[in-house]
Order: sequence, then structure tokens, then C-alpha cells
Amino acid sequence: MQAKFSGGIRALVVDDEPLARSNLTGLLRRDAEIVSIGECATGAQAVNDIRSTRPDLVFLDVQMPECGGFDVIQVLEGDVLPVIVFVTAYDEYALRAFDVGALDYLLKPFDDSRFHLAMLRAKEKIAHRRALARPAARRLAVKRAGQVSFVQIADIDWIEAADYYTNLHVGEKSYLLRRSMGDLQRELDSTEFCRIHRSTIVNLRRVRALEVSTGGEYEVILASGERLRLSRRFRKDLQSRLGACPAPIDSIGY
Repeated sequence: MQAKFSGGIRALVVDDEPLARSNLTGLLRRDAEIVSIGECATGAQAVNDIRSTRPDLVFLDVQMPECGGFDVIQVLEGDVLPVIVFVTAYDEYALRAFDVGALDYLLKPFDDSRFHLAMLRAKEKIAHRRALARPAARRLAVKRAGQVSFVQIADIDWIEAADYYTNLHVGEKSYLLRRSMGDLQRELDSTEFCRIHRSTIVNLRRVRALEVSTGGEYEVILASGERLRLSRRFRKDLQSRLGACPAPIDSIGY
């Protein structure tokens, strides 16, 4: 049964070869559920476009000058990734592609039937994600010591990654939740929570100040006094959310 989409699917094609991009975009245009198709000729441009336009589906070439497909995934580590379908003329990268979370691996040259199979898989994955992305939950159920506790999301100060779990910090208490950071981030209200490091999400209402330590590392200071490392990769996004200037800061309080 084919998934139906309200709002359609936004796709991005990343390949340094114009003909390869043209072939893929031509196939995508035949699909009525594809509502937009972006194109990138470099991996660096792909990173920027994925972060700015948030496509649902990306066809990603493995080998590109300077920044290949695996480099793109590495740079985006910690971000909420779109559905990724790797496209390449080389079959030796297939295992690595699935290791980094790719949904499918299209080996050039591929025929229409193989492309449609990849699209069917992608649509099922996107439909599943959207089903999970229901309206932002008000609380999370945490199983602990044989009982279920309910944590109000608004009460969470910050969240840290703990292998395949996440640790919810609520005042002086912490709760271990069996959810990945990426999965949990999709459920949180993006206007209230912000990622500041690959392993850290903060409640924006709890942020008291941003500060540069003597070692040059940026830190987020919470109302509780907790000091959390701010990755340079997420600094500009956090500052824009807080209304802070994008220039380097010594200390900005809120």
C-alpha cells in the first residue's frame, strides 16, 4: 500500500555530474507526490541546503571532489537527517552506506524499476517519520524500577545523549529514556528546545547566559548554574534563537 502525503515530499539531488542530476530530477518530476526538487553540485553546498531547506529525501552521490557523500553525513552528524539514498557507480561502498544510516543504495546505471523501488522505500520511511511527528508531546513516559514515571517536557532543563539512551535532567533529578537524540529532537517543540552540541539539547527557557571560557570554549549557562559546552557548529543557531548578536561573545546574559 503506497503512502499518501499531505504537504508532499521535498527532495534534494546531490551530484557533481550535471547529467546524473538531470536524470534523477527527471525521474522525480514524474512523481506527483514530489513538491520540490533542489540540486547541489558539491558536498559543501549540500550541507548548507540540507540545514537550511530541511528536505525530506536526499539522493546523495558518494564520490564528489573535496566533500563526498560520506563527508556530508559526517559533517551533519548530530543533526536530524533526511532520508538518505546513496547514488554511485561503485558497489564497494554499500556496507558503509548502510552503516551510516542510508535507506537505500542506487548503483549507476539503474533502471526505472530500481528507482521506483527506492522511492517506495523512501515514501514508507517518510510516512513513518511523519506519523511519529505528531503534535509536540506535553510529557514523556519513563520506565524505571518497575514503574512508569511521567516527565513534563516543560520541566526539562537539558538533555544529554547516553549511548542508545537520552538522559533527561529535571532540576536535581535525571531520568534515563530509551530514545535516541535524533528521535527525541523530532518530537520536541523546536521553538522551546535547541541542540547546542551533538550530545546536548537545552530548554531555551532555562538559558541564563552564554560565555567564552579562558580556554576559548563556548559555554551555555543555565538558570541552575549548570555549564554546558556549546559547539561552534550550533552556536549561530542558538544565538539567533536567543536574539543574540552573531559576533563572538565574552558573556551575554538573559
